[in-house]
Amino acid sequence: MKLMRSTWTDSRLDDFKNRVDSQLDELNKRFSELSSRLDALSNRVDNLQHTMVYGIIAIMVGMMTGFLGLAGVLITKL
Repeated sequence: MKLMRSTWTDSRLDDFKNRVDSQLDELNKRFSELSSRLDALSNRVDNLQHTMVYGIIAIMVGMMTGFLGLAGVLITKL
């Protein structure tokens, strides 16, 4: 079993600080990359939602045109 030292020298504390700083910098870099990926994904989802809305509007216009055309045919045949 490894015992912890009861005292830390200045050089060991500096090494520890540098190691923690470098790991935090790496973690910050990874979070930045993740944030940029999430932003790109959010933009793609927004674009998909817009496309879906336009598609639904186009389908509704087509259906209304069909119903009105059918109604016109039925009215003229009566």
